[in-house]
Amino acid sequence: MARIIRVAKNEAQRAALSGNIKATREDWLNIALETLISEGVEGVRILALGHKLGVSRSSFYWYFKSRQDLLDQLLEHWRNKNTRFIIERAKRPAPSVTQAVLNVFECWVDENLFQPRLDFAIRTWARSSPEVHEIIDAADNDRVAAIGDMFARYGYDEVDAYVRARVLYFMQIGYYSLEIVEPTASRLALVPAYLRSFTGREPLEGEVEAFHRYVEAIGV
Repeated sequence: MARIIRVAKNEAQRAALSGNIKATREDWLNIALETLISEGVEGVRILALGHKLGVSRSSFYWYFKSRQDLLDQLLEHWRNKNTRFIIERAKRPAPSVTQAVLNVFECWVDENLFQPRLDFAIRTWARSSPEVHEIIDAADNDRVAAIGDMFARYGYDEVDAYVRARVLYFMQIGYYSLEIVEPTASRLALVPAYLRSFTGREPLEGEVEAFHRYVEAIGV
């Protein structure tokens, strides 16, 4: 019974601190991510975020130690989202190098795997933060290394695999940075030519068509 009373008291204290309006950790993270993308890191302020959520900033401290703790968790979210899936797709077994590249291409068309605007926001943040710049550099290196290892599995020598990985990856990052917008149909029409450019080989029968079906299924 004493334990139940203590739990009830803690819940009451928490409700009082948050002004009787509940905001979860995910609510705070989501509004912080949206703000980072739309306003930059300077807009990620506890009071401003609380105002957007309609809660007092006291509730923030149930989930985060400080603003820096929140920023660190935003970086961790970005790593887990954008870097993890590129590496996972690059490691995925495939019958041909062209299919392996198409696996990585899934990250470029599916924002559930890679969020371009978030990546751009982190890169903008890095311009004013040496620490974040180091994190960006490490992520780029990890992504290129994974793609390079992918090419190496299909018989490319070390230098060739590394250069092809850099061309594939940094071309796409540049595509996002320049905010190039073109119809999905136009992008898909170029897929075979991109595969030839990145691999020097022709895609196997059915590979490009399967990728088109993937794009159609996710509603791009």
